[in-house]
Amino acid sequence: MTNTTVLITGGNKGLGLEAARRLGQLGWTVFLGSRDEARGQAAADKLAAEGVRVIMVPLDVTSDESVEAAARLVREHTGSLDVLINNAGAPGRGVTPAEATVEEIHAVYDTNVYGPIRVTHAFLPLLQEAANPRVVMVSSAVGAFSVVTDPGQAASKFHELAYSSSKTALNMITVRYAQALPHVKFNLATPGEVANRKFAATDMNNHTGELTVTEGTDSIVRLATLDADGPSGIFVDRLGPVAW
Repeated sequence: MTNTTVLITGGNKGLGLEAARRLGQLGWTVFLGSRDEARGQAAADKLAAEGVRVIMVPLDVTSDESVEAAARLVREHTGSLDVLINNAGAPGRGVTPAEATVEEIHAVYDTNVYGPIRVTHAFLPLLQEAANPRVVMVSSAVGAFSVVTDPGQAASKFHELAYSSSKTALNMITVRYAQALPHVKFNLATPGEVANRKFAATDMNNHTGELTVTEGTDSIVRLATLDADGPSGIFVDRLGPVAW
């Protein structure tokens, strides 16, 4: 058992819930962030029944007030936060570039780009109190130029604008955090296998992925459990580094 603490946004289902389960099984205290309080509490109750020390945190990453309230709640339980996993994401509606509007892009960016910035900013003071603070940003292979420009990858033929560009923005943001804050590890995980053109089955893709949700969290858990001399500013899937 350890006293390691982790906050996971979008922790009530899918990759977030599975990451919570796996890290909780290591003896970590899990702060389970959920926009929907009822679903979040149901997920927390399920984990608690499995022996996980879990605290449900109402958290809407698109709301400054909600994020600030979440930070206050977590601070009531701990003076430091070891790991932050920015997992909450919005897929958008798959709108093509020709049809995309600012409203469509903004709705996706509000969760996928501004959300991680809001949450990271609010929890950075708690992270800085930890001995080995780590931030894991859950990105996507479709945010990599190496993937969307590869004719062999399905993403190169799916002409969507909002989601893919939001993840590219998240990648750059994470690298800039890593450069500016070397005492905190900032890394990116994609829940798939880029080389094998596989992705994890989640609600976001209607469970069409070939990988299990557990396999999808392998990269997230690996980055969350980095030791003090681990890397910062990297982008990985469950097999290893992903080309930008």
